[in-house]
Parts: sequence; C-alpha cells; structure tokens
Amino acid sequence: MMNSKPTYKLTDKDFNQINRRSLFGFQLGWNYERMQNTGYLFLILPQLRKIYGDNTPELQEMMKTHVQFFNTSNFFNTIITGIDLAIEENEGVEGKDTVTGLKVGLMGPFAAIGDSIFAALIPTIFGALAASMASQGNPVGVFIWIAAQIAICFFRWKQLRFAYDKGVALVTDMRDRLNALTDAATVLGVFMVGALVATMVNVKFAWVPQIGKVTMDIQNNLDMIIPKLLPALIVGFVYWLLGKKKMTSTKAILIVLVLSVILGGVGVLAKI
Repeated sequence: MMNSKPTYKLTDKDFNQINRRSLFGFQLGWNYERMQNTGYLFLILPQLRKIYGDNTPELQEMMKTHVQFFNTSNFFNTIITGIDLAIEENEGVEGKDTVTGLKVGLMGPFAAIGDSIFAALIPTIFGALAASMASQGNPVGVFIWIAAQIAICFFRWKQLRFAYDKGVALVTDMRDRLNALTDAATVLGVFMVGALVATMVNVKFAWVPQIGKVTMDIQNNLDMIIPKLLPALIVGFVYWLLGKKKMTSTKAILIVLVLSVILGGVGVLAKI
C-alpha cells in the first residue's frame, strides 16, 4: 500500500533549485505532443524524490501524473508549481486529482495572461523605448531594457515561494473546499478549451454549391444554426481520433494536416 502522507518539508534550498531550473531549463524538453510536460517534471523531480522517496510506488505514480500534457506561460509557471508542491507535501498521492485539476484549470488562463503581459506588452513598451533612445545615440535605453528583464526574473523568482505559502494555507485551512476547487478548476479548463476553439481554429466552408439558379452558401447556413460549428466539429474529430488505440497527438496532427491540404486544394475548406 502506498504511503500517502509524506513527512518531508521543502526548504529554501529546494525553492532555489526549482527557480534555477525554471529560469534556465523549463523549455528544454518542449515537444509537440505534450509540450512542457517533461520540463515541468524536470523542475520538481528532486523534490518529488525527497517527498516520496526514491523508487517508491508513490514517486512512480506522481511522475506519471506530471508527464501528462502541460503548457502555460514561462512567466507564471512556478505559481502552479508552488501550489502543486504545497498540496503534494501535505496530501501525497491522495492529492493527485487536486493537482491534476489545478494544473489543467490554471495553465490556460496563466498562459494567456502571462504571455500577453510579459511576452507582448512589456517587450513592446521597453523595446520601443530602448530602440528609440539608442537610435538617438543615448545608451540609457539599453540599461532600461536590461533592468526590465532583471525585474521580470526577480518576479519569477519570488512567485514560487508566495504560491507555495498560499498553497499550504489552502490545503491546511481549506481542506473541505479542495473538491469544490478541483471541480471549479476543471470546469475553467474546459471553458478555456471552448474559447480557444472559437478563436484559434480559423476555418470555414469555401464550397458554395449551385442547384439550378439557386446558390447554397453552406457556411452562412451553418452560422445561422450555430456559429463556429465547423471548428467545433474539427476539434471533436481530433478528440475522437485521440481516443483510438495507438493514436498519438503527432499522428492526429498529420491526419488533420493532410485532410486540410486536400480539402483546401479542392475548394471545400478555406481559412478565415
């Protein structure tokens, strides 16, 4: 039987190690199938070994959990990590469902917020300022850019401990609300998937058949029934594919790519 209640408590040395790995190694294992899954496990593997012990069933179970699909903003990922470790430190493998729900529910919103602010807004503002000053021969712009990047790294370094402390309060003072939080996080994840389908899958019917003198606009008719129905059907098709035996995300991507080229070439589908 698995020992579900760990006794190890994380130290400052652990947090520093996680932060170093986050800053310099989080994206090294990025892949098209599960994206940041191996990077996430890389961040916390030494701590998982301390919490569960080497070569234990608990460690194996949680390693399997953490190599599932994961993708979020590099600038907010350790917030999820901090809450995750707080839960695992207190709940052990019994907190697996809570950890999974939190990761699924938070990675989408944090990806959108983090990338919008730190990968788009801040580089645009400080990059434009630095470039403008540099074009006028003023070297201060370079130091402004460097200072902004240092501030971002400092923010990333501090958020892990903050999230961990809040996570400890969550699992100790709000134990009875964890199930509700898990359900809410899962629903939030599903909501984000639906929003991404409607905004990111940009495809429509280009085929406009003509029967006698009557032209049938298939895309317009579908929009009157349910807007974005075709993207939803495509995502449903991919979901169905992934449920097949020996089917992987890579194979599903290739199938969709081939079908898109063929249907686009014959004039059935078009990009919006």
